[in-house]
Amino acid sequence: MPENKIARKESEIFKELEVLCQSTGYIHAIAYFCFRDNTIRYADEVKPEDVLQQFSMERLVRTEISTLIGLASKKNIDATIPSPEVMQEYISGTDALLQELHHSMMPPMQEIFDPNKIGDADFNPFNSGAVLRESIFYGGESAYHFQYRDLAEDKYRKDNAWLIENKGYSLEQVMSVVSAIQVLQNDKINDALVGLANKHPNEWTFFEAYTFSLREIAAKSGLDVEACRCVIESFVSPIEQNDFISLDDFNPINAYPIIKLEEDKYLLFQNYSLVEALYETPFFWFNSDAAYRSIAMGHRGEFTEEFSSRRLVRVFGEKRVFQNVDIVDAKRNKVGEIDVLVVFANRAIVLQAKSKKLTIAARKGNDLSLKDDFKKAVQDAYDQAFSCSNYLSDNNYKLLDEKGNEITIRREFKEIYPFCVVSDHYPALSFQARQFLKQNPTDLIKPAFVMDVFFLDVATEMLRSPLHFLSYVNRRTLYGDKILSTHELTILSYHLKQNLWMDGEYTMMQLGDDICADLDLAMMTRRDGIPGSETPDGILTKYEGTHFDRLVKDIELREHSGTVDFGFMLLTLSGDTIEMINDGISKLVELGKKDGKHHDLTLGISEGSTGLTIHCNNDSDSEAAKRLDRHCEVRKYEQKADQWFGVCIGTSSQRLRFGVSKEFKWEQSDEMDKATKGLPKPQSLKGKSKVNFNTVTRKSKKIGRNEKCPCGSGKKHKKCCLK
Repeated sequence: MPENKIARKESEIFKELEVLCQSTGYIHAIAYFCFRDNTIRYADEVKPEDVLQQFSMERLVRTEISTLIGLASKKNIDATIPSPEVMQEYISGTDALLQELHHSMMPPMQEIFDPNKIGDADFNPFNSGAVLRESIFYGGESAYHFQYRDLAEDKYRKDNAWLIENKGYSLEQVMSVVSAIQVLQNDKINDALVGLANKHPNEWTFFEAYTFSLREIAAKSGLDVEACRCVIESFVSPIEQNDFISLDDFNPINAYPIIKLEEDKYLLFQNYSLVEALYETPFFWFNSDAAYRSIAMGHRGEFTEEFSSRRLVRVFGEKRVFQNVDIVDAKRNKVGEIDVLVVFANRAIVLQAKSKKLTIAARKGNDLSLKDDFKKAVQDAYDQAFSCSNYLSDNNYKLLDEKGNEITIRREFKEIYPFCVVSDHYPALSFQARQFLKQNPTDLIKPAFVMDVFFLDVATEMLRSPLHFLSYVNRRTLYGDKILSTHELTILSYHLKQNLWMDGEYTMMQLGDDICADLDLAMMTRRDGIPGSETPDGILTKYEGTHFDRLVKDIELREHSGTVDFGFMLLTLSGDTIEMINDGISKLVELGKKDGKHHDLTLGISEGSTGLTIHCNNDSDSEAAKRLDRHCEVRKYEQKADQWFGVCIGTSSQRLRFGVSKEFKWEQSDEMDKATKGLPKPQSLKGKSKVNFNTVTRKSKKIGRNEKCPCGSGKKHKKCCLK
């Protein structure tokens, strides 16, 4: 917008946009925007760079396109094809007005940063409704279109009888029709693009690609015409709706995205809007039925809990996931309820699910409505999760399953993660959580992880092992407000590529949405059959089949607290450090195979005040464990480290035999001073990628072959750590 142009009110711009949208033939401009901004174009296989098209700053987001459709639908649609010149005017005019509208939504800077409130410790310029309106409207979608489609089937499975009785079709039938529309639309868009070459520019339009007839859908779905009509008519938007008079008003096109053109001909511009409506609109049908309302509400809550539980079972297995856990005191009085509990070694997840949407008043920027909606959707869930986490770590309280049987698990937790999960798309959820959530993390109970069911679905799809999943959760909650992004998918995508890690010298990290391209492609490939890579290149692919990879998998199988801590440490390491560990283990195994003797390596980990000792031998478990335990103890003492890990690798199997973890406060000891005297320095991992086995020792008394080993094992040096 030119600097000398006088800023106009939002209402004035919106009105001008409405007039433009109702121009003769404007519907063809909408078709152009949909093709330009909602279509991924590719050759034989989709590449990340193809998906990047969707992150262009020049494209319109779906909420903007929905606004255009809603305004155009306020009167009968004139489908006359405009001339190329008029068409270009429509396109340019729309882009300019939407840009101006975007600028007008933000309050003046002097209002955001009120100089009279700057000194107030409680002042937060970003938690006002006026500021959040922009994030809510333009925030990225939290769900993929196939998630809306597939999760809707789960969400409404228990309501199938109501649909048959009151709507005249089953859930299976509505799913068939919606899928048929998507397939047909994709085919028509491809045909339309090819067909442009044979048409005069005066006939260029993508409008017909977004239309369909009942017979076409019947043929694609395998249902009869009347069954298709019944389903389609449920999602037809009323024409000439005059209540949509401002940007934040209820836009009927979002809930009812299909436009009826003729008796058997319909128009759908955004398939995403249809699957979103499939996921959200039926609840409003149920809610209008007074006799069924409470039943539907119950089903809605059950869906969120059951879905969350099933997805976490994919990662942790059925034996580690518990649903609807009651917490009772000594008199069996109920003091809390956990929707979903996950226990893995000395870590736990306490998940509380809520079914709460953002109201229209909140979308309009009403401060009280925003905070009230957030309290019901997130704050209440966190408060419950925090309270239950405290009870969980207290053995004076018992845990009961759904049948009233006591759950017997080890409750000596090192970390408990509160999860707050909402069932519906909640615009700008992570941003609102940053501004509104009041929490009290402790050394045991970590900061909350706020998400919707769609993110949980993606996270459990991509991070399918307990260590990988919990490691990500640990760092995501640890960094909290230090990472800025429009939604959680962006942060997860960065992690999958780079391993989420922030150096202590950095206080903030801002991530652009385009980072998501690889993750978007992987999910589309997995769930929608798009030809492409199922896993982004990065932490899940780079070390596959290496010693490092086998260590992580072996640790998960054992599920021992000490080795799990070691696993967490492994997943925080840099690429160079991992390469050095792989190299070190390979050489230890090689040496052991050559002479059949014990060999070891000690590494100083630069990513923290810790270290690692690796033993490689085929000795008995009792002998090998005693030696490793003592070696780690003296190494930890000598380095004054916070924590020290030790692992024993078999020479023949090259798999983890067992591990130890030493974590306690360092205290000076004359005995340990003597035991550590003359120890070789540990290998430093900083700036290296290869292990040097020609270890340089400190200048001190040489240890004879028949003298006691300085590691403290009590054995002769030649039979212990002498290399």
